[in-house]
Amino acid sequence: MLKLKVLKVVNLFDYDAHFKDCIAGIKREGRYRSFANLERITGRFPKAIYRPDNGGEPREVTIWCSNDYLGMGQHPVVVNASREALENSGAGAGGTRNISGTTRYHVELEESLADLHGKEAALVFSSGYVSNEGALGTLGKMLPDCIFFSDALNHASMIHGVRDSKAEKRIFRHNDVEHLEELLKAADPARPKIIAFESVYSMDGDIAPIEEICDLADQYGAMTYIDEVHAVGLYGPRGGGVAEERGLMHRLDIIEGTFGKAYGCMGGFITGKAEVIDTVRSFASSFIFTTSLPPSVLAGARASVEHLKVSDIERQRAWRNARHLKARLDAADLPYMKGDSHIVPLVVGEPNCCREVSNLLMEEHNVYVQPINYPTVPKGTERLRLTATAAHTIEDIDAMADILIHMWETHHGLIRAVA
Repeated sequence: MLKLKVLKVVNLFDYDAHFKDCIAGIKREGRYRSFANLERITGRFPKAIYRPDNGGEPREVTIWCSNDYLGMGQHPVVVNASREALENSGAGAGGTRNISGTTRYHVELEESLADLHGKEAALVFSSGYVSNEGALGTLGKMLPDCIFFSDALNHASMIHGVRDSKAEKRIFRHNDVEHLEELLKAADPARPKIIAFESVYSMDGDIAPIEEICDLADQYGAMTYIDEVHAVGLYGPRGGGVAEERGLMHRLDIIEGTFGKAYGCMGGFITGKAEVIDTVRSFASSFIFTTSLPPSVLAGARASVEHLKVSDIERQRAWRNARHLKARLDAADLPYMKGDSHIVPLVVGEPNCCREVSNLLMEEHNVYVQPINYPTVPKGTERLRLTATAAHTIEDIDAMADILIHMWETHHGLIRAVA
């Protein structure tokens, strides 16, 4: 007689329900992020074509949150260099840097970057995130018994690199050199140390006390690692960053930057002494195993770097615009975080309100500003991060200021002052 096997009923994990709950949770908190479908138009930035998700008619909007601070993403020098490299060498690099992916475009760009920062060598990565993660992770692993001293507001990519290194870490209060010294003083003088910090903190718009940090590094025998991603191209007489502007590049061991912001392209890099850069090149997994950037991107980045070494027109225009925007907001007593940088964070202070302000700007005024919510910024400090680029006109800025003032007066309570 045939015996039937009785199967035990097992409650299997419901993956779909779990992920739906994850999304529902961030929607309840007002942290769900939607992407605007934007089409940049060469020669017309900061204007772009917006295509609504609801099937509405495409329309022109003005972008007010771009990192293309100098409008170099549309500059003829950059566009032409990218086009020429694409036509000469094709679309892709063909592999990693180790496997046929190194081109003359890499070599020329790295030579240009070393010259920019007055360093012996440079290394190009696929993004600024990867350059931080790869460099810090590798340095922490290669230095025996290393301790990181990391600013509390460092970017996620720096946190990732420090964590990946498995090295010991000490977090100092943001831009607090007295707290940094307390931590350095408590550490074993013989242990290798790296102080990792940014020059321009993009969410608050403030700038690090670079000279004081370098003084402490000299006193306590630490290496310095500075992230200049929001400063390269825009600060300094040749675009070398805040460290160049303050005459401090020679005191920094490693300067990290990106092509994705003021240079208007894509990719990241580090510069420093040849043996340090070669160590990162030889041991960083995120560099070794990543397909190389294509020739068109590299050529465009180099053209942008070289152009901004000699042209100050774009920088002057961007700073004029930033000053004008701040003056208009000051006159209206609008609640923005005041700092020395070009970035203007307008604090709303509640995620749902922040999203609502962003939606009103887009739907009623054709202005695009992405809301910045937790975890990018602490809860209760949600904000609109405004950037007046070199491509904005004074008329653009006045129009934006008028809109914000009108919203403040008619939607009182949506935007609340910083405590």
